[in-house]
Amino acid sequence: MRVPAHSVCTAIRDDIVAGVHERGSRLTEELLARRYGVSRVPVREALRTLEAEGFVVTRRHAGACVAEPTEQEAADLLEMRLLLEPLGASRAAQRRTEAHLKVLRGLVRLGQERAKQGNSDDLRSLGGWFHETLIQASGSQALASTLTQLRQKIAWMYVVEAPADPVELWAQHGAIVDAVARGDSERARALTAAHTERSRAAHRLRFGTGADRVRTSQHPVNVAGPRL
Repeated sequence: MRVPAHSVCTAIRDDIVAGVHERGSRLTEELLARRYGVSRVPVREALRTLEAEGFVVTRRHAGACVAEPTEQEAADLLEMRLLLEPLGASRAAQRRTEAHLKVLRGLVRLGQERAKQGNSDDLRSLGGWFHETLIQASGSQALASTLTQLRQKIAWMYVVEAPADPVELWAQHGAIVDAVARGDSERARALTAAHTERSRAAHRLRFGTGADRVRTSQHPVNVAGPRL
């Protein structure tokens, strides 16, 4: 059975983000096909997609390699998110459904409970789900896709420190949801802009920090399982 190129692309991208494939390292079709248990055809297609996304570059005499973003390029990603996250919240206030609100409120309640308990691992996952649901509520697939790619690149380039006051962070999330529920797009935009600006200070560049890298691939493709 032929494995879809998008599954191979997801696996390679996830491993780039995790540091399995280090910045600047070569990505040969033969070795990747062997690593993920697929043929070279989906690998070739996946590399083209990843190059278009900015995770991979093609170099003369070397072929496909993991990209090596500069500090300025990394900083630009945070600036782009600062523009797009508030836009998504503003659109969500105009277009959200009751189903979106139910999920967002549930995430806020759970986040507030976990924040009081000091469970940082749960909070990181819940925060990701919160922001993903908020952007889905915007009703814009183009905006959602762009922000998803931005978050992936930010996760690749930055380590994010745990918030000093997680209870306050989830209070901010709650205020954003209240504005979205009222249909107040300007307040939703302003609150999200302030929230995103505060979070920027918690980001630290990974470049040159070997301790943050993961060496073993966690994403075989050509096997049955829930991951892909």
